[in-house]
Amino acid sequence: MSTLPSVGILHYTLPPVVGGVEAVIHAQARAFVRAGYPLTLVGGVGESGALPGDSGVVIIPELDTRHPEIVQVSKSLAGGKVPENFTSLVEKLVDSLHPVVQRFDHLIIHNVLTKHFNLPLTAALAHLIETGTIRHALAWCHDFSWTSPSASEKMHPAYPWDLLRTAWGDVTYVTVSERRRQELAGLFEVSPEMIHLVYDGVEPRTLLGLSAETMALVERLGLLESDLVMLMPVRVTRAKNIEYALNVLESLKSLCRNPRLVLTGPPDPHDVENMEYFQSLKALRDNLGVTEEMGFVFESGPEAGEPYVITEEIVGELYRVSDVIFIPSHREGFGMPVLEAGLAGIPVVSTAIPAAEEIGERDVFTFSLEAPPPELAVQILSLVGENPISRFRRLVRQNYSWQALFHRSIEPLLVEERKPV
Repeated sequence: MSTLPSVGILHYTLPPVVGGVEAVIHAQARAFVRAGYPLTLVGGVGESGALPGDSGVVIIPELDTRHPEIVQVSKSLAGGKVPENFTSLVEKLVDSLHPVVQRFDHLIIHNVLTKHFNLPLTAALAHLIETGTIRHALAWCHDFSWTSPSASEKMHPAYPWDLLRTAWGDVTYVTVSERRRQELAGLFEVSPEMIHLVYDGVEPRTLLGLSAETMALVERLGLLESDLVMLMPVRVTRAKNIEYALNVLESLKSLCRNPRLVLTGPPDPHDVENMEYFQSLKALRDNLGVTEEMGFVFESGPEAGEPYVITEEIVGELYRVSDVIFIPSHREGFGMPVLEAGLAGIPVVSTAIPAAEEIGERDVFTFSLEAPPPELAVQILSLVGENPISRFRRLVRQNYSWQALFHRSIEPLLVEERKPV
């Protein structure tokens, strides 16, 4: 049984409903489940099959903005009139929500406290917050009706519209951009520092089309957090000059944060000389102090010491995670990784092998093995650092995956001491 606090996420609708907020909810839910938090999602529409497997789902139809009673009430409110059944609908929602939300240590409420789409729900949540039934509410504010050009004409300076510009002191307010934070601070007439900023993120596995197996390998090798990922899609042979790559990696370690060198192919277990070379590379890796930075996929199985057999498909997916394809070979008959990198849109740093020299020509960075490793390390960093696409790609990979955002910005909100707004 988990010792972590229980978390609820509430919105008008839940996945599989398609929308920007629903996509954020799905990503947050996955992060909480992965971290082991007991999680329940609460909405007017949704299906458990579209959400992370270990999360619970509670459906209360009146939370949906398209529920017939809500549609009718919203039409009246848009015209500035509070309908007669407004209070009874609020009470109905309070009764439905009370036994659900009182179970949570933390309840994340998406948009409902600042948008007008279901004002009876806003009023019900306000009551549950004021009475302490909701122990800790986190208002995730994507949009605000009072400042929206398309919605502000539907706002009126009275109850219940005023609820959407009311700040509760025991609610943690979160916006998704600095611009939105300044806007909400102006609406609430508070200091922006009282409002938290948590950007939206991306899911690398989905966006890059990675299989579960590749994503697990990427996490074991620590590639997402790296400043520079160099891929060597080759086997372990002396012709590949892997010792030179290790020396370049040693220099990179002093120049950037968490560089990674990944070699995909295994040694030949039936070739005694080849296995000796592999063992010498492991010893050199240890001596250079790059054991953590250099990953032989062969020895990167889910269990320590378990050999790992990589497939062609996984190698192709690793291209999409890498910053540079590195080929310091003494010799190659052709050099297929050069073409593969070209198709994948990844820079190539290579010796003058046929594919680089005859096909890549000026579009491939070639170097001489006479170049000292520290010198080449600087050139590699310049190659990727001068490319704005590469720079931004690394920035997003390191800082704006949902997993990184969860640990850096979302999870701390559960333990932070709340200040009055």
